[in-house]
Amino acid sequence: MTKRATRKKRARDIERGYTRKQFAAKLRRLASAVERGRPFAIQVAGERLHISGEASFNIEHERAGGAHELEFQLKWSD
Repeated sequence: MTKRATRKKRARDIERGYTRKQFAAKLRRLASAVERGRPFAIQVAGERLHISGEASFNIEHERAGGAHELEFQLKWSD
């Protein structure tokens, strides 16, 4: 194993904004991978993530004070 592969990843919780066009393109690539049961790679805030084809999925809706938030979540293990 390389030195990079053996380093433990630090915890992180970030949000990154995208234009409507960028967001739609990312969703299309993700949907295509999910339909095929294939792995998916995406870069978020400088870190390349590799999502397993065996990931689990859920959709979360939050509402507070008239504001709404909808999250499409993917969960997987390294």
